[in-house]
Amino acid sequence: MKIGINTFVTDESIAPRRLGPALEERGFESLFLAEHSHIPASRQSPYPAGGELPREYYRTLDPFVVLAAVATVTERLVLGTGVTLLIQRDVIHTAKEVASLDHLSGGRAVFGVGVGWNREEMADHGTDPRTRGALLDEQLAAIRAIWTDDPAEYHGRFIDFDPMHAWPKPVRKPHPPIFIGGGEAAAARAIRHGVGWIPNGIGDPAAVPAQLAPLRGTDLPVTVTPAPPDPAVLDAYAAAGVERVTLKLPTLPESESLRVLDDLAALAGKYAA
Repeated sequence: MKIGINTFVTDESIAPRRLGPALEERGFESLFLAEHSHIPASRQSPYPAGGELPREYYRTLDPFVVLAAVATVTERLVLGTGVTLLIQRDVIHTAKEVASLDHLSGGRAVFGVGVGWNREEMADHGTDPRTRGALLDEQLAAIRAIWTDDPAEYHGRFIDFDPMHAWPKPVRKPHPPIFIGGGEAAAARAIRHGVGWIPNGIGDPAAVPAQLAPLRGTDLPVTVTPAPPDPAVLDAYAAAGVERVTLKLPTLPESESLRVLDDLAALAGKYAA
């Protein structure tokens, strides 16, 4: 089982140019970044984890800019989004961003997507929360067409464009791995699209088989993001055949981040071996 790191990189955290090498030096397989374009000042949508929305949500940097910066100072690290809020994005620009990251990193991009939870954030982008799942379905199909076809075209209810030439094409063929983040609805969507699934980690190792049951009988990959740093939980995910788990790196200055990574690396070493 592969072990990566999931974090929010902000203007107050460890810098990308230091984070990437630190992860490779400690044997981590991947870096997955969350995304929020902004946080509306007036918000009714509750934070899914409960309580106040953490500071890093307000200050997170653009994930593709950060991952491109990390790509320039690393050689092996897999660079993923966990997750891109695709329903808030232009599909043509996003296809180019992911393909550009894959090109610059030599085929190390992983594209995690989701529909998100912050309805006010969606609304500011003109996205109707009631149809966000159907929109995501079309966006994924359209992006795959852009990545694999030349010329590419797509005609749907939400996404519609005539034949176009769009480069670069991704290094990874037919395209970078796609993972859909969320619960059972996301698992069902992953099965329909034939892509991977990103569920949140759970704290009870005995509950892991039931959590992963929606993908039982398929060979689709699972990336758990993030998983608690509990050896019993990690053992349960490894036994269940999970491809990858990420461990959460809190948003901290450089010196504190490196100390946390040292501790997490000691735990992750067993699985890397």
